[in-house]
Amino acid sequence: MFNIEEELKKLPAKPGVYIMHDKEDKVIYVGKAISLKNRVRSYFRKTDKTQRIKKMVSLIDHFEYIVVDNEAEALILECNLIKKYKPKFNVLLKDDKTYPYIKIDIKSEFPNVIITRRLINDGSKYFGPYANAGSAKEMVDFIKKKYKIRQCRNFKYKDRACLNYHIKRCSAPCMGYISKEDYMKQINEIIDLLEGKTDKIIKELQKQMEEASKKQDFENAAYIRDKILAIERVSQKQKVSNISENNIDVIGIARSDLEICIEIFFVRHSKMVGREHYFFDTLNDMEDTEIISGFIKQYYLGRAELPSKIMISKEIEDSKPLEEMLSKEAGRKVEIKHPQKGQKLRFVEMAQNNATVTLKNKNEEKQSILLELKETLGLEKLPRKIETFDISNISGTNIVAGMCVMQDRNYKKESIKKI
Repeated sequence: MFNIEEELKKLPAKPGVYIMHDKEDKVIYVGKAISLKNRVRSYFRKTDKTQRIKKMVSLIDHFEYIVVDNEAEALILECNLIKKYKPKFNVLLKDDKTYPYIKIDIKSEFPNVIITRRLINDGSKYFGPYANAGSAKEMVDFIKKKYKIRQCRNFKYKDRACLNYHIKRCSAPCMGYISKEDYMKQINEIIDLLEGKTDKIIKELQKQMEEASKKQDFENAAYIRDKILAIERVSQKQKVSNISENNIDVIGIARSDLEICIEIFFVRHSKMVGREHYFFDTLNDMEDTEIISGFIKQYYLGRAELPSKIMISKEIEDSKPLEEMLSKEAGRKVEIKHPQKGQKLRFVEMAQNNATVTLKNKNEEKQSILLELKETLGLEKLPRKIETFDISNISGTNIVAGMCVMQDRNYKKESIKKI
């Protein structure tokens, strides 16, 4: 028999992770602490608590804990256990998708440029992430249109050139029509383009265009001119601000009565390469700082590619151990910053504003559906709770029914039942 009062007395004043179980032995919450003794005891003291914590404590039947050496280790363990158990009272990031990157296999004799979702330590150069796969494809299509690099997946020497050579989309390295040095000049220019060094590229191309004009090679000069114009358009399209950071993620948060939205911008080499947003419900009695902290732990731990800086709208309590954890993961310094002024603050505010707009649009879309339902059914008020049933049978036998409930414009996933 587990006696909570007796077990509380045994808690050590050391860093670690605590795991709360209900009477069915299901993990309902995982947390980390600098001092297990102080942190776990605080849940059972008669002090003011949020409704979420009150409900959680009422369900605790027993708990366990794991002692570690420092807070950074506790963060990593906490994150791994949350991913394993998915406790109902933790901030849960349910989206595990991988983002596309542009890959250049520079170890190859004649490198190619492709899109991949797998980051492997193979010596290749990776650019991204691109939250929108269409943006990555558009960039690769642009590169292959404006640069005569090979487009075959597997390079090998051939006895004749493919169609891409004849339509001037490839320089046919497989036939030896271009030297490795000249081919690599193209690849280095593409790398500069993907790193945002467009001024350097344009300056060099303008020099080449002038030389071609002096030699009266007007066809080549026109080709270079068109390339310059295309690069300027791509550069202008990507630029979002004059922020000087090269590799940052920016996180904004917004909330309504029913949901919370986190918006994340990916900025690489002073250009925005994409964005993503995530929705959370039933977290309205949690502070923004706690939600942001929980999001960072789950989103970044285990990722192959990490930014140099993460900019957030509100300062979080455990930013230092989080920095230590992410720096160890990345093998270089990763900072978490809460900007107070200047361009960086305006960039965070932009993420905040976008989170607000994203959340508003989602709520308005749900509201319009409910208004249409109200008018169709002739209801006096908007429906707050909708129960749906689906019944299947085999020739009148083996009847199975399923029920799903939507309440206050959100699906109650725990209500999905087989009857």
